[in-house]
Amino acid sequence: MFAEKRYHRAFGVYGIYVEDNKLLVINKNGGPYKYRYDLPGGSLEEGERLTEAMVREFKEETGIDIAIERSVGVIDFFLPWEWKEFTDVHHIAVYYLVRKISGEISIPESFEGQDSLGAVWVGREEISQDNASPLVWKAFEWLETNHLGLQSVHYETWEVKGPKQ
Repeated sequence: MFAEKRYHRAFGVYGIYVEDNKLLVINKNGGPYKYRYDLPGGSLEEGERLTEAMVREFKEETGIDIAIERSVGVIDFFLPWEWKEFTDVHHIAVYYLVRKISGEISIPESFEGQDSLGAVWVGREEISQDNASPLVWKAFEWLETNHLGLQSVHYETWEVKGPKQ
């Protein structure tokens, strides 16, 4: 008999910023995407609007001030992740196309909840399931097709790198 799945619902906003056919990503230091490339972004603070969270998270994780060009869409991911009392995560991601208005890539300030080790540029040929989150894969798919799709993305297996949290 299979154990009942218990889903942690994660909701966040994420920015797609491209220069010279490279996507700006962060080196993730937490959660199910730890030790992989992930998109800059994250959860909302109490009472925060989606776009406010996008601007704040991007700055905190990359050092870059952005303007939001447009909403790209929403997609969700399901994957195994044993964390606290949960067996899986249901990750709901709101994507925005963003552009730089000022600042430079810098080492993120360390504070509780900071899960970025810094930002780097990657090309499509540099990513794999072993080194990138589903959000990065979906961002490249959108850049190539201009569509996120409507179907949830399900991963039956997912290796969370490093020690369990």
